[in-house]
Amino acid sequence: MNDKVNYSHIKGRVMKNAVVKWIFIMATSVALIFLALLIGRVLSQGVGYLSIDFLKNYPAPYIEEAGLFAGIMGSLAMISITAPVSMILGVCTALYLEEYARDNKFTRFIRVNVQNLAGVPSIVFGLLGLTFFVYLFEMGYTLIAGALTMSLLVLPIIVVAAQEAIRSVPSEIREASIGMGATKWQTIWRIVLPAAIPGILTGSILAFSRAIGETAPLIIVGAATAIYSIPDSLFSKYTVMPMQIYSWTARPQEEWQYVAAAGIIVLLIILLCMNAIAVWIRNKFQKRF
Repeated sequence: MNDKVNYSHIKGRVMKNAVVKWIFIMATSVALIFLALLIGRVLSQGVGYLSIDFLKNYPAPYIEEAGLFAGIMGSLAMISITAPVSMILGVCTALYLEEYARDNKFTRFIRVNVQNLAGVPSIVFGLLGLTFFVYLFEMGYTLIAGALTMSLLVLPIIVVAAQEAIRSVPSEIREASIGMGATKWQTIWRIVLPAAIPGILTGSILAFSRAIGETAPLIIVGAATAIYSIPDSLFSKYTVMPMQIYSWTARPQEEWQYVAAAGIIVLLIILLCMNAIAVWIRNKFQKRF
């Protein structure tokens, strides 16, 4: 009798597992179908407008002369500031919370709020950047103000990802290092960080991909929709690719939608290149450790 009950129980669990598996497969298939349709539409509209001139021209009032060069250089300049600032602050914060801070109410309060900040709408960070960087610190509507605003946007994501990566390092490794005479900082620098780098970089890739594709915060802190120069200092005026694409989609002529699609293709290519470089760095560190 018991064997029969156990068999029916196991059979029920297997059926539930199969149902849930097919639900996940269907959900993934729906997402992939819509993604394929979106990419197909963008490619069909934008490929014909891609050219060398499109990549090296500045914005222009005429479709055949419009280009994305200012947006490309502005996005690269912005992310070159955002990436080191947010990485340094994020990893240091995660190291403090996981390795040095005591487990008390205040520390738990900080951790909960960092996790909540990762889900705050990006427009809120734009208002924060406008208040502090543009007005309070009088940076104006410049590249450094936009880059620091985007650093605030991605900082909680990097902190959470770095915490999870550091927490995943087995405690036995730390204990073995300290037992052999290493200091706490030597253990963190030579053991914990190399083991956590793959996870930290994975979270950072997602964060930087979000930063380079955001528009709302940069509208608040004054990124231009069209500019005819590239930033040559931290206090230069600037634009970014999403801003230029946004300005093209707002125009009434249908041809501008195709130009915007070409800009989206360039943005996707740059994101893929960034991800490929980050994955290569992650794998290199993973092999070394």
